[in-house]
Amino acid sequence: MKTIHYSPLSGESKNFELQTNSENQIISIGNPHDQHHMDWVKPGAVWGKVHCKYDLDVKVTRRFTDAGDLEETMVFTNNTSFDIYTLSDGIGIYTPFPDYYTKASIGLTKCCNAHIWCGNTSSYIMGLRQGGEAPNLGLIVQHGGIQSYSIERGYDFKGREEEVSNNRGLIILHPDNFILHPGESYELVWKLTWFQDKADFQKRLLNTQDYIHVSSPAFVTIGNEPIEFRARFGGNLPKNPPLLLCNGERAEYEIQGSAVSVKYPVIQPGEYTFTITWGGAKTEAKFLATLPLCQIAKSRVSFIVNKQQCIDPKGHLNGAYLIYDNEEQAQYYSHLNDHNGGRERVGMGALIALYLQTHPDKKLHASLSKYVDYVTRELFNPDDGTVYNDVQRNNDQPRLYNYPWIGILFLEMYKLEKDSQYLNWYFKLMVHFYSLGGDKFYPIGLPMRESIKTFRQAGQTDLADKLLKMYKRHADFIEETGQNYPESEVAYEQSIVAPAARYLSDMYLMTDEEKYQQGAQLQLMGLDLFEGFQPDYHMNEVAIRHWDGYWFGKRRMLGDTFPHYWTTLSGLAFYDSELVIGTDQYTHKAQKSFRSILSLFRKDGSASNAMIYPMTVNGEVAHFYDPWANDQDWGLYYILKHNEF
Repeated sequence: MKTIHYSPLSGESKNFELQTNSENQIISIGNPHDQHHMDWVKPGAVWGKVHCKYDLDVKVTRRFTDAGDLEETMVFTNNTSFDIYTLSDGIGIYTPFPDYYTKASIGLTKCCNAHIWCGNTSSYIMGLRQGGEAPNLGLIVQHGGIQSYSIERGYDFKGREEEVSNNRGLIILHPDNFILHPGESYELVWKLTWFQDKADFQKRLLNTQDYIHVSSPAFVTIGNEPIEFRARFGGNLPKNPPLLLCNGERAEYEIQGSAVSVKYPVIQPGEYTFTITWGGAKTEAKFLATLPLCQIAKSRVSFIVNKQQCIDPKGHLNGAYLIYDNEEQAQYYSHLNDHNGGRERVGMGALIALYLQTHPDKKLHASLSKYVDYVTRELFNPDDGTVYNDVQRNNDQPRLYNYPWIGILFLEMYKLEKDSQYLNWYFKLMVHFYSLGGDKFYPIGLPMRESIKTFRQAGQTDLADKLLKMYKRHADFIEETGQNYPESEVAYEQSIVAPAARYLSDMYLMTDEEKYQQGAQLQLMGLDLFEGFQPDYHMNEVAIRHWDGYWFGKRRMLGDTFPHYWTTLSGLAFYDSELVIGTDQYTHKAQKSFRSILSLFRKDGSASNAMIYPMTVNGEVAHFYDPWANDQDWGLYYILKHNEF
């Protein structure tokens, strides 16, 4: 970059309170009508800072529009004697929305969930306050385009290492590639606008000239399902019809007023990228076509049994299902928490137990039996219900999250083998869980309603009543706590809110008490704020998460994970929501959430724990599926649990 100049702000607005530094860079953005006085610039960051690797002169201007929005224009000029070609992350513009986690009492009013869509000329960031209360802040591109984004974040922490999970980092937008001859300029313009909620933001997108809005009932299709979507043009329609390409080939469509409708047959599984060019606008939409669920499940459970089960009669791990490194084609174990022989990896056993209930297989069943022997020998004490963190009944770091996962395994084993011992173990496990303070904890996957139903069907009504009493005490705490969530391994996250919504829904459906219905409605509203509507199967109705690749992945990279399998927790909460709140407001989101994780599973049964979505993280190339199959099988478990396969 030769020079960069930030011009003073032009005009006045009653809708914005801005602070700038000595270089005319914005360091604070507020709304004077916001009772919480939220600053929409992350503390210590500079809004709109430009990074440029090329020999370009850059001028940044800002003005308030007649509508009261803040318009920002970045002009890149080639004042050299030679052509300049830009690529990928060669130019980056910092848009540091305050997307980080802290105490709920602060974060729900002072922090946001930033939903990013880099769709060329149809790009935006939808900043939703974590508590949902308006005003919310959006960024909408007006001219030029955005091709991708990167994340810049620190690995610093003051106490527990888990604190690195709380900070999503700085969002850096990368303009579309461009070519400038000597004397030419490229202009990128966006506006910052206040909005009420998701629906209001979508209206603003559709009212943006040349914005192409793509919606679909399913960005992940299964089996022979066709790809269907609708692309709607914002503003005045161009004279010429649009050009649609699918993976580079022309695609048919029907024009319906200011929109086009597409129904595209799936020939084979894989990614289908549609490029839409309409007038001066250009964007894309990404779909994934998968094999039928039964084939995905069969391949995956076979892979686990054949390649991920430890066969070592001399070792404590004998029978365990372990991490699999797809690069080295080898099992991996470490006593390090998220790489060990217990914890989230119990999901592999639960998946196989569920699968065998409808697809009997002697080899798979024999493997599962070895695994259950391993669990009861190394990870669970049948005498008192203790669940351990790792082999040798090791509890260097006791963890309440581990209890429901072993419990799910036992429930599925009971359904498979009808041995009441599994129900006895489940009950002991739950008693011990609650003796350790579980009723003031937000566990993941606790099968409240399902376990009560299973116990009653088994004739264990006395134990079912005792379980219900414990669950009710737990649900009462969640309902009374509302949105004042206690901090967990991550200070605040989707997998705190989703379980809260699910457990209150379960309790309402079991007791019909109105307080649980009202509590569930509040949690569902908060949960929906984590979900976006970007036209990309990686992101559409996928909850924002940005730390799992560091803890569970081989690359140990922090950064947005789109998708991550725990987004299915949102699907669980949304699944029965119509029975709870009486409307289908969230129902359609459930299957989108479940299906989104199917990209983590391959045709041969191999899998990845997460995709690190940004173009780069801290300058390192990202946008990859991590090579480790680790804990992702909970996602497949839940989609199979709620679909015929």
